[in-house]
Amino acid sequence: MEPLTHLMLAAAAFLATHYIASTPLRAALVAALGKAYLALYSLLAFATLGWMIWAFYHAPFINLWYAVALRPVPLVVMPFALVFIVCALATPNPTMVGREKLLKSPHPARGILRITRHPLMWGFALWGASHIAARGDAAALIFFGTFVVLALSGAWLIDRRKAATLGADWKQFAAVTSNLPFAAIAGGRNEFKLAEIGWWKILLGLALYVALIMLHHRLFGAHAVI
Repeated sequence: MEPLTHLMLAAAAFLATHYIASTPLRAALVAALGKAYLALYSLLAFATLGWMIWAFYHAPFINLWYAVALRPVPLVVMPFALVFIVCALATPNPTMVGREKLLKSPHPARGILRITRHPLMWGFALWGASHIAARGDAAALIFFGTFVVLALSGAWLIDRRKAATLGADWKQFAAVTSNLPFAAIAGGRNEFKLAEIGWWKILLGLALYVALIMLHHRLFGAHAVI
């Protein structure tokens, strides 16, 4: 099998594994497997991720575009991506599995959720898109593009599922938040409150950025600084 075909197959399997949660098949699997569903789902997700990473590192470099001006894009974008990711992991969010009860709180849209209700998805989307721009090769387009597609489509699928199952509580939350970063603030439906995000989260995201720059070559085999 051609290496790029192998990578595309791994990427398709990775996406398919994650999309199961948004299809009627999920309910059937939960009914059949019970608590074992989550364990099996996690195992498949990590297995397909590992497969995709292996296929990516064995794929040839096939140049699609080369622009010197785009090489520093990750250096500019990644601080925002990592702050989004850290804030997402450290902020209670009603969009996460099992956190729907947060919609009952007086102020469910606080901190980073004022900017976007899907900070984790946008963090991964920015990470993937910035690396596609900088590398400009076929393997990177497939590998990082898979994460961009999953993040953006995943945010939309989560919104659709929550709207269908959570009723008025979700409508009130969605009315004062947005999927697209800063859209609710720009539309006058929310306010930007930087201090509310938590300075330690922002600093932790920036510290992670510095650490990744220093360790990028050791971890991933390529220098982050040009």
